[in-house]
Amino acid sequence: MTAPRYDIAALERFARDLFAAAGLETRLAQAVATHLVMADAMGHDTHGLGLAPWYLDHIADGTVTREGEPAVVSDRAAAVAWDGRRLPGAYLTEKAVTLAVDRAREAGTCTVAVGNSHHIGAHAAYLELATDAGMMVMIASSVPSAATVAPFGGRAPVYTPNPIAWGIPTGGVPILIDISASITTNNMAKRLVNEGRMYDHDWLMDAEGNPTNDPNAVFNGGTVLPTGGLDHGQKGYGLALVAESVTQGLSGMGRADARPGMNCSFTVQVMDPEAFGGREAFLRQTGWLADACRAAEPRPGVERVRLPGEAAVRRRSEARANGVGLYPGILEALEEKAAALGVALPKPVG
Repeated sequence: MTAPRYDIAALERFARDLFAAAGLETRLAQAVATHLVMADAMGHDTHGLGLAPWYLDHIADGTVTREGEPAVVSDRAAAVAWDGRRLPGAYLTEKAVTLAVDRAREAGTCTVAVGNSHHIGAHAAYLELATDAGMMVMIASSVPSAATVAPFGGRAPVYTPNPIAWGIPTGGVPILIDISASITTNNMAKRLVNEGRMYDHDWLMDAEGNPTNDPNAVFNGGTVLPTGGLDHGQKGYGLALVAESVTQGLSGMGRADARPGMNCSFTVQVMDPEAFGGREAFLRQTGWLADACRAAEPRPGVERVRLPGEAAVRRRSEARANGVGLYPGILEALEEKAAALGVALPKPVG
């Protein structure tokens, strides 16, 4: 049986109405809806509407601030810091990227560091806000209120998966890189626990420091392994320390503060190629690189070499034409909350 698909616009309206009915100011609700649905359309379904029940719980218990704007901590034109006041991360990230793009047109680059935000979701969903304007962008985040990854050589968790994403214009389809400093994510571990499944590989450590493929380990004193695993985990460890420093360090808000409740720190940096070697020269270099990677002879068993983000862009294009195929159970998990808030579930297309 073919899984039902849903019109993107209808899903966005549903999510916006759901978050607005829960108490979010409409423009905040719209930002959260837009970027969660975008994540699902791109195939990042552990960071799409599957997060909505958790977000709704945090709106209800006051963890999420329902209205207003971030507080400006510092503003030096090309260097900005905000206290996010625990506003929805999707709104803050969209606002930060938009501001950084505008300022980079004048200054050549702009960095916005935000502390005390709520969860920001899939980084890939924001990258084209910059690449569509011809800009290169970096987004990094960390969650000071959680610790599920041990530093390389240790077994006690200190930090989080700490994703870092880059959007790179090429003159054609942009390169969209969205990776983390850990082999897997907390949200994927939660999904596998809920479904009673194991990982295909030993991507975790148990509480004693032994490798395991059991996702329950993360929630029973174990940890997620850094990128590189037990062999070369110093690579993921180093990347994680960069992410912690560039997000919590630059925003001035992080683990040292021990703030209660879910909080996220993130940093956006936008660079205008025109202010450096020139836009045309930039695209000549990135375009050559993209073409060379695609033309590389694939190894046995691989059909062709793809660029990061290529599949996500293709999935989104298909979703716009034929609807979004949500991961099983996502809408079902929202039925009770939607009914309580008086919001009707979207109907499948076709």
